[in-house]
Amino acid sequence: MIRISAFADEISQDPHEQLDVLSGHGIKFIEFRAIHGTNVLDLTDAQHTEFRDLLVSRGFGLSAIGSPIGKIRITEPFEEHLQRFERALDLADFYQAPRIRVFSFYIPPGDDPASHRAAVLSRMAALTQRAADRAIVLFLENEKGIYGDTADRVADILETVNSPALRHAFDPANYVEVRQPIDGAWARLRYFVSHFHIKDYDANSERNVPAGRGDGLIPRLLQEAVDSGYDGFCVLEPHLTVAGLASGFTGPERFADAVAALKAILDERKIAYE
Repeated sequence: MIRISAFADEISQDPHEQLDVLSGHGIKFIEFRAIHGTNVLDLTDAQHTEFRDLLVSRGFGLSAIGSPIGKIRITEPFEEHLQRFERALDLADFYQAPRIRVFSFYIPPGDDPASHRAAVLSRMAALTQRAADRAIVLFLENEKGIYGDTADRVADILETVNSPALRHAFDPANYVEVRQPIDGAWARLRYFVSHFHIKDYDANSERNVPAGRGDGLIPRLLQEAVDSGYDGFCVLEPHLTVAGLASGFTGPERFADAVAALKAILDERKIAYE
């Protein structure tokens, strides 16, 4: 079963508008990255309590905490980042959503990623152990500029850490953007994939497009995943208006295009979803 979720801050920073738009599209899950213009890890306890109450009252759940953990340079100090990660772990418990999106650290421009491999793996192992101790699963997302931008380096992390508490959030657009062949990435990583970010990318125009209209092979990937027993989330992260390093924006109107494109793929292939 596919469960559709979304980075709702791509719609609006107003949590009420986020839920109104998602409800209108029949979506009842959020990948929680931001509200009120503030990152999920920087909101106050009172803001989290208010938002959790709102989610419960409207029948919503979280697909994951969409944290920015791992989005610092590998050369930056780690201890303060670990404290920030503890906040993410606490929030996963608070929202009863034991899943956190993470990254694998930016490599300084011009550096050979291999020269930072040991540090990346050490940090990823430390994050994963803390998550495992609290029965929380980390979803490692691939992204341009970080150690895990290509399939081989994502696989290196997953295979070396070797823990059920670290799985892959497969983002087709991000692979296309770094010129990583999707066929190769999927073949290398499909058995590690427990989460999909639905974002497509047209390599010729160098822009994000609705699912199925770019080079991310999303229809085929979803079909093959479901045929292999995939039971998890497809998280809309369209970036149809703005694609930034820390966030993206789509807006309510273009978000409707993103939802329609994903549902058309699922309906055409008779893939069950909610």
